[in-house]
Amino acid sequence: MNSHKKYNISISDADSGEKLYSTGLSGRKFIVLSATAVVAVIILTYLLVALTPLRTTVKGYPSKASRQMAIENRLLVDSLERQINLWAYQVGNIQRIVTGREPMDIDSIARTSPSSLDSAYAKVYARQDSLLRGIVEKETAMSIEKRESGKVRQIEGLHYFTPLHGIVTEEFNEATGHTFIAISADEGTSVCSILEGTVIASYWSDETGYTIYIQHSHNLVSVYKHNQQLLKKAGDHIKVGTPIATVGSSGSLNTGTSLHLELWHDGTPLDPTLYINF
Repeated sequence: MNSHKKYNISISDADSGEKLYSTGLSGRKFIVLSATAVVAVIILTYLLVALTPLRTTVKGYPSKASRQMAIENRLLVDSLERQINLWAYQVGNIQRIVTGREPMDIDSIARTSPSSLDSAYAKVYARQDSLLRGIVEKETAMSIEKRESGKVRQIEGLHYFTPLHGIVTEEFNEATGHTFIAISADEGTSVCSILEGTVIASYWSDETGYTIYIQHSHNLVSVYKHNQQLLKKAGDHIKVGTPIATVGSSGSLNTGTSLHLELWHDGTPLDPTLYINF
């Protein structure tokens, strides 16, 4: 564009052709005016986007709700940090009192750096964790000792009633999945409850035939399978030595006329011959 040329800008009525406005500009002024108009449009667009709700239409620009949520989350984090520091202070004071030392003044929280509080907090819980590990290891050792001896001390002193006098034809072997003993006896012989308890199941099964479960104290459950008939139903309270069934050979997994007896404690199968005399 030649800056020495002059340009005429006019506005006319479209219908009558009457000239309403006219001005003459040099090339240089025309360039300056155009640039000024472009800058003005840019500034006006920025102000509209920055100062009006139009800014929320810009991709990636946070809404008012999200900014408010960010502020609330920050306040929540600060509150949690203060609460954690307070817990660390309280736990530290408990440890001091237990060990005979003077408790810290609560004002010391403000004078104590968060890192030192975190360190004290970590030390306290490291000690608690070691104590918990010791308890678990002790219980594990007791469990191993129980399994090695084959008996559970908690139920060892109970007075068991012999459910059926007969010959033990199959022995207990947890390693092979044989979690019962088989007691051979004449068909129709009474089967009695080994302890006082409550019948929790009494039903027929294609595999185990007429089966009855009795819940005893100390989380002990006795199970009687392959009976000829059941004399008690679920919900019945049973006294020790009460007849609950008769010997039979029902169910596809039977091994002749016999009783399959199971003993369970806390979900673990036990060898009935360790507790009951047959």
